[in-house]
Amino acid sequence: MNKESPEIKRENLRRNELNRSSSSIRGSNLADLVGSFSWKATLLLLLIVIIGFVIFKFFL
Repeated sequence: MNKESPEIKRENLRRNELNRSSSSIRGSNLADLVGSFSWKATLLLLLIVIIGFVIFKFFL
């Protein structure tokens, strides 16, 4: 049986949570990537993707 006090349990949980890296630090998905951009950069990325898709469909 664990004899830790609630304060020590809370502190250990907090320490473990800080040691784990969150997904937003790694930029693991598109939402994290776009969230780090300004609105102009997001618009530019979207336009490049759309234009690339149109060119791809037109030539293939």
